[in-house]
Amino acid sequence: MHFRKGKGVTLLRSLVMAFSCFSQLPMPQIQWKPESMRFMMCFFPFIGMVIGLLIVGWAWLCGVLGFGVILQAAGYTLIPICVTGGIHMDGFADTCDALASNTSVERRREILKDPHAGAFAVIGVGVYLLAYFAFATEFQPSMALIQLAIAPVLSRCLSGIATVAFPLSASKGMLADEHESSDKRPVLATLIVLAIACVAALMWFDLAIGIVMTCVAGVFLLGLYVLSRNKFGGMSGDLAGFFLQMCELALLVGIVVTCNVMAM
Repeated sequence: MHFRKGKGVTLLRSLVMAFSCFSQLPMPQIQWKPESMRFMMCFFPFIGMVIGLLIVGWAWLCGVLGFGVILQAAGYTLIPICVTGGIHMDGFADTCDALASNTSVERRREILKDPHAGAFAVIGVGVYLLAYFAFATEFQPSMALIQLAIAPVLSRCLSGIATVAFPLSASKGMLADEHESSDKRPVLATLIVLAIACVAALMWFDLAIGIVMTCVAGVFLLGLYVLSRNKFGGMSGDLAGFFLQMCELALLVGIVVTCNVMAM
């Protein structure tokens, strides 16, 4: 992994751009230009790190104040959405509408671009939030808090890898701009190294949970490749958001199921 000399300012700009685009965290205002997006996806997983730290902090606060299971689960469900402003949930909603249309690839692409939310988007978001909240009520922080904190980092590593490495569905749009402006080799290498670090950390803290989470994430990444090629003719920003949300839900399910089996 090698970044060319004199790129310190560019890296800092890319960091600010990543947090400005994919989170609601306050950031300095910088000019939107291709140079600032060159290494932006390298810092995408860092937003997941912030979410993970907040999850750990919320679990600690719930323990100190004696909050019940329902309130704890609400926090686990809402923290990622509050940090990101729902940008990935927006992609999830658009993809739900497009997939439910049962029409041509071209029409599905048009639905992704439509700013209006259809019935299936609303239903999909409602079902997603209910499912995540339900499994969050079954989550046991004493058994897998660190693993839950790593999940948003891993999901962003894989989402970033997909946006850089998978074929695109269109030549225009935010994802196309990122794809065109980024230095793909160092960005992809960085994301792969961070993903491997996440997997290593998961295995270190608990081998069984780590194996399950790694397998789940790998299956969903493969599923994203098949879905993007067969249903949309390539990747888009909305599909990246759809994958991120589904991957995080699946990782939570994997954690809960594995912990319950281990506790038997």
